[in-house]
Amino acid sequence: MVKDLSDLRIQYIKGVGPKRAGLLTLLGIKTVKDALYYLPYRYENRSKIRKIADLRYSNIETVSGKVISAEVIRLPGRHLKIFELTVKDESGLLKGKWFNQPFMKKNFKVGHEVLLCGSVKRNPYRGIGFEMDNPEYEIVSDDGDPLIHTNRVVPVYRVTSGLSVRQIRSIMFNILTTCIKDVSDTIPAEIINRTALPELSQSLSQIHFPDSYVDVELLNRGVSDFHKRLAFDELFMLELGLAVMKRESILKKGIAFNPEGTFLKRLMEMLPFSLTRAQENVFNDIIRDMKRHYPMNRLLQGDVGCGKTIVALMAMLIAAECRYQSALMAPTEILAEQHYINIHRMIEDLGLKICLLTGSIKDRPISKIASGEIDMVVGTHAIIQEEVIFKNLGLAVIDEQHRFGVMQRALLRKKANNPDVLVMTATPIPRTLALTLYGDLDYSVIDELPPHRRPVTTLLFKSKQKDYIYRLIKEEVKKGRQVYVVYPIIEESEKTDLRSAIIGKNAFEKFFPEFKVMLLHGRMKAQEREEIMASFKQGKIDILVTTTVIEVGVDVPNATLMLIIHAERFGLSQLHQLRGRTGRGSHQSYCILLAYEPYGEEAKRRLAVMVKSNDGFRIAEEDLNIRGPGEFLGTRQSGMPDLRIANIVRDSMLLSDARREAFSLIDREPDLKGFPLLRKSLERFWEGKIELFKTG
Repeated sequence: MVKDLSDLRIQYIKGVGPKRAGLLTLLGIKTVKDALYYLPYRYENRSKIRKIADLRYSNIETVSGKVISAEVIRLPGRHLKIFELTVKDESGLLKGKWFNQPFMKKNFKVGHEVLLCGSVKRNPYRGIGFEMDNPEYEIVSDDGDPLIHTNRVVPVYRVTSGLSVRQIRSIMFNILTTCIKDVSDTIPAEIINRTALPELSQSLSQIHFPDSYVDVELLNRGVSDFHKRLAFDELFMLELGLAVMKRESILKKGIAFNPEGTFLKRLMEMLPFSLTRAQENVFNDIIRDMKRHYPMNRLLQGDVGCGKTIVALMAMLIAAECRYQSALMAPTEILAEQHYINIHRMIEDLGLKICLLTGSIKDRPISKIASGEIDMVVGTHAIIQEEVIFKNLGLAVIDEQHRFGVMQRALLRKKANNPDVLVMTATPIPRTLALTLYGDLDYSVIDELPPHRRPVTTLLFKSKQKDYIYRLIKEEVKKGRQVYVVYPIIEESEKTDLRSAIIGKNAFEKFFPEFKVMLLHGRMKAQEREEIMASFKQGKIDILVTTTVIEVGVDVPNATLMLIIHAERFGLSQLHQLRGRTGRGSHQSYCILLAYEPYGEEAKRRLAVMVKSNDGFRIAEEDLNIRGPGEFLGTRQSGMPDLRIANIVRDSMLLSDARREAFSLIDREPDLKGFPLLRKSLERFWEGKIELFKTG
């Protein structure tokens, strides 16, 4: 009977036991399956055996020889013991030394045939002869036991204190020897045949202990056929879950909205601008979705300032005209407040009622939402709290989707009977990544800015160039414009050398006594923040010293200059989001990046990209290249399974194949009843994230 390796505890494998099992747990290895998917992070080719006389100093070399002595040497006057092994071949002698490991003596006997691999060095006293400190070793057995530590391509694993690479390698070898026959390949054979990838058991064997024919360079880059097979499996499971979710949403009965467009017509008359062609195209996608009989699930992606909010508002007006409520959920109070400020006057002019719902608001209009008296609710995750009940929620809009998870999306859906869902993000995401993160959603992009928007000029300055920066600020304010000064932290801390917003505000007041300077940060009460932002928007504040609370959503057309202090400490997408707060009017705008040296190569690359480009999608691609997908997705949805092997950038072709195969399979076999092992494997992959198959 085939065992389920997910249930087989690691401690029962030969060479492990309870103590080592505890250490392996620190590496995330609790079961045999965990161990099989704990891949080497690099490989060393130790298959080329050199004669001792041909060794080269400082090179990592492998030699074969007979043991002629094995001694423990005590150094006089020091508590240091050295185990010294001398081996010879027909060309010369070599010493291997292990420090404070006298127990090694029992492993070797004179006459043993051994292999040693390590960095070659001179004898420090004689200056001649060859030595290796702490070399890897292998005793060549007469009974034909396989060599795993040398004389081959050798896997190198990340370790933890108390566990050596050699020990992990031996454990992995024991697992493969005893358990590889129990590995079950759950992906249908015809899919694997179409992708021309190797079998799963072969891939696992070759990744851990590759044969001599496998290209070491491909192994080290993680792009051997065997690595590709494991990456494909992971991407396939990810896309299969998304395909199940997407199909489930299509099968649900939703609201078929049938608007006449009265509110929309009146909104268009109120707006001081016309929609761009891209906004119109995206709105056509949305209205087509809303008229269908199943729920809309659409991602609206667009760069900072492209006009996503007005498109979302148009969708909310369709819901209102058809007598349904809508909710707009934002990740922070300040962004929720900004949305509320920007749209509540327009809404109320149309005779509709809107309310703001955030954690800090004490007097919540819960009963008015429940009775249907309120048409639109704008708020934070407070909207999905239990006590908030809607009379007839028809549309849920989620802003800055990457800050929320699929689980929060599901909670918002539960507030009604399958409402339409529109999720928006101003964080540009490359298409391959969007398909992975939001594969259960349809996808629209607003890919043009309003005609009056001019590209922001971005300049990089060092701390010695502050006089020039102050001159620029003075010039802009004298022209009647306004300035943001962004600090990374609110208060100075003993542990950090970062400049704080509070100290900065005081300094700017002294430096520009003729200008009105105010401070804004996230610890202020909502009402105080709202009053400050309203004053800034009305032009009553010249310089707003702030933290990153203004990263998203704030719209002040007269603010034409932003100074970002300690720009080297900010991430690329955050710098781009901040810069997007300027350039919202018809005047030329500037973003000044003030960087404090020294800073690393990665920071240099980030700052160079900012100076060079205003294109959010180009910046996102660069960000992905600089940080890699794991870091790039640091704020990613809490509802997504982790990818341990696949790399979305490197494996983009595999991702496309996996997506096509997964969606095609779910079209043919929606509940996977014909593939019970695959279904079980899929549920395990998504376990604790979201329930894919409803039971009962």
